[in-house]
Amino acid sequence: MQGGNIVTKNEEKAEVLNAFFASVFSSKTRCSLGIQPPELEDRDREQNEASIIQGEMDSDLLHHLDTHKSMGLDGIHPRVLRELAEVLTKPLSIIYQQSWLTREVPVDWRLANVMPIHKKGWKEDPGNYRPVSLTSVLGKVMEQIILSAITQHVQDTQVIRPSQHGFMKGRSCLSNLISFYDQVIHSVDEGKAVDVVYLDFSKALDTISHSILLEKLAAHSLDGHMLHWVNTGWMAGPREWW
Repeated sequence: MQGGNIVTKNEEKAEVLNAFFASVFSSKTRCSLGIQPPELEDRDREQNEASIIQGEMDSDLLHHLDTHKSMGLDGIHPRVLRELAEVLTKPLSIIYQQSWLTREVPVDWRLANVMPIHKKGWKEDPGNYRPVSLTSVLGKVMEQIILSAITQHVQDTQVIRPSQHGFMKGRSCLSNLISFYDQVIHSVDEGKAVDVVYLDFSKALDTISHSILLEKLAAHSLDGHMLHWVNTGWMAGPREWW
């Protein structure tokens, strides 16, 4: 719906949805390389040539690809990568190493086919849809490599508290509820009062500032080279939507 009128043509629907999706993003998304604190500069220079891929990447990254997932606009299906994993591991390792060292992302990895997925409520309201970007599978593999490196760092430095259950392997809403219930029971048994406050941030992942994210990572001593790659590779400018 646009201006109180129902739109019926696919092109018009795409324009309405695109306008809404773009409107919910925070305007404070871009960030300069100056966010890196001085204490990381020397280590950044020392580690500048170190790659997160030593030799060839683990071929399991390709062997474990879900062949039922959609491909990106580059037309490379995950089944092709999975079936040819042993042959493609070495050349892809070279591409990923170069992407890491040059801090650049191939253009095809930045293209996305954005699919609107209905969440709830009235289907005519664009606010009831969430955008799902179908990106290059090759780009997603690189994202997994980067994610693994960041995850390993925050685990080694104990940045994430044991009380966090969201986005943690082996944890879920159920584990959070069980832990919470246990704490409540103990408090009640001890005769203490229990006050509970639940907060739900609307479209939190869409509106979070990229600058804040990078500043947080820098504050926890993430490799300066990785900060630069994440910034220039994925946050410096919008990804194209089709």
